[in-house]
Amino acid sequence: MSSIPAPAPSLSLMMRLQRFPRAVAAFTVLLLLGGGALVIHSESQAQVLGMLAAFLVVFALADKSAAGREIAAICGDFSGFGNTVAMIGALTIAVVFRGEHYTLLMLSTVALFATACVGLNIQLAFAGIVNFAGAAFFVIGSYAAAVLTTYPGLPHLAVLAISGLVTGALGLVLLLPVLRTRGHYAALVTMAFGLLLRTFLEVNDTLGGPQGMKIKGFSVWGFDFSRTTSIGSWEVSFYFPYAILAIVLFALAFTFAKRLEASWIGVALDAVRSDETAASVFGLSIVRWKAVAFILGNAIVGVAGAVYGMMNGFVTPNGAGLGESLLMLSIVVLGGLGNMWGAVVAACIIIVLPEKLQAIQEYSLLIFAVLVLCILLFRPLGILPRPLRDVSRFSAGREEGL
Repeated sequence: MSSIPAPAPSLSLMMRLQRFPRAVAAFTVLLLLGGGALVIHSESQAQVLGMLAAFLVVFALADKSAAGREIAAICGDFSGFGNTVAMIGALTIAVVFRGEHYTLLMLSTVALFATACVGLNIQLAFAGIVNFAGAAFFVIGSYAAAVLTTYPGLPHLAVLAISGLVTGALGLVLLLPVLRTRGHYAALVTMAFGLLLRTFLEVNDTLGGPQGMKIKGFSVWGFDFSRTTSIGSWEVSFYFPYAILAIVLFALAFTFAKRLEASWIGVALDAVRSDETAASVFGLSIVRWKAVAFILGNAIVGVAGAVYGMMNGFVTPNGAGLGESLLMLSIVVLGGLGNMWGAVVAACIIIVLPEKLQAIQEYSLLIFAVLVLCILLFRPLGILPRPLRDVSRFSAGREEGL
């Protein structure tokens, strides 16, 4: 009597993965978060290079193997659960390193730049608007916070909201010429705006000229973040509350962007980006929807810039340069257009690695330019591509992605 052949090892492995999908999603998210935290915390260049090489090897193997693709599918299907695990994990990392100034500064910076890149993703990935002035709007948010915090009776939560509104409103000034141009001409308009803004800030003595302005630290309900040295029995860095704020801010921007993408507004933006002529034929206003994406994206960038300025305590016109804007666009392209978690991974690579690897710091822009070219040539959708829009229901036993 012939025996039934045993299942192939790969098939058996995938069956085990499908049996515990939530555990697989949680383990994957925590593994990525733990690796990022070790890179941020590590002080050894050899360790950083080793962890980077390990990430590249694991990523390449996972991308080519059936098990890796199954894990990616599970994470996509249980994205809501994975997002919750990621939020809790990021807050836990901040608590673990609560007394370490530099680690928390890097963590906060990555979270704030990832938040700004959520806004750029709404513009570029959702609506197809190329914005080479992202750093300019980031700095506008910081300057708005610097001016608004001089009014003692204005709550700082309102300062953040008004900074976002001011940045979004100023974006309309740039949007008018952008809508009258196409392709690389529109990109040149945004470049010119960034250069003009930087020049304006440098010659404007009211806003501090080339020396910039000081910004008061964030304060809410009498709790001054910049003067915090302890919370209860914990001795903490003054960057600790900023790290918590930055993580919460990214979570809010992430949730807003995902809800926007899943709504009829997201469908309209996708239609405008894909084919403006076809969208017009079906009654969609190209000007209206591009304006919506541009305003919302710049408002998010402005709020992130306001928090970043409050955390550092000052702002200068140098941050509005073309190099800084290219840095932010590199994060968006490298991470994957439209993928918010990809922005976090790319922000860790582009912001943290030059700080950790002093030997490449002077050549960081050159290296990142080459990296972006390689991504465009060999993986044009980025490290973590944006999933295709699927309006159908998922199969039984799997959640609908959030």
